[in-house]
Amino acid sequence: MNALLSNDAVSAVRLTLELATLTTLLLLLLATPLAWWLSQTASRWRAPVSALVTLPLVLPPSVLGFYLLVAMGPNGPLGRLTQALGWGVLSFTFAGLLIGSLLFSLPFAVQPIQHAFEALGKRPLEVAATLRARPLDAFFTVALPLARPGLITAAILSFAHTVGEFGVVLMIGGNIPGKTRVVSTQIYGHVEAMEYAQAHLLAGGMLLFSFVVLLVLALLRRRSARVLP
Repeated sequence: MNALLSNDAVSAVRLTLELATLTTLLLLLLATPLAWWLSQTASRWRAPVSALVTLPLVLPPSVLGFYLLVAMGPNGPLGRLTQALGWGVLSFTFAGLLIGSLLFSLPFAVQPIQHAFEALGKRPLEVAATLRARPLDAFFTVALPLARPGLITAAILSFAHTVGEFGVVLMIGGNIPGKTRVVSTQIYGHVEAMEYAQAHLLAGGMLLFSFVVLLVLALLRRRSARVLP
């Protein structure tokens, strides 16, 4: 790999995989209870919360990145909090990239899991209740296993979407080698420097990765359709 890619490119690939992995794991932890609440609640807050979760799908990444940059800055609410805690400001750091990735990829995790929970219907949980299973036990032993396809889809989409980020990453992380430079911004840098051979290698890898992700999702949907009664 080092023979084909520059050291900066290898570092960007490594950082991208680290960011995507952490984002995916944290999103599964955060999105699962949120998706469960959205699928089960009749609260009047359901629609506003759902719209807020979905917002990154329609909001330009530069807009989301700008407001995150302001919030994380020294005069922003998050920036003042992190400085008070002794963490400094999070803009142009890996931690800042992680926060931006979590927010930007949130709908890609919540929606598949929510749809999987909604597809279960009430019957499995009612049966669990008749067997004297507590709600929390029913969630972990009935709802989660049955929603496994949605969880897998959420993990794949979250990982792939994080790998392909550009606008949010550039706004809140800049393009600092070894610190915030990921594959998308590395490609941008190669193009600016007219290093098209390096740009082709990374862009081709991204293209192949995207194709594999879509192929895996199509196969998963086909498999899920076969097992449905």
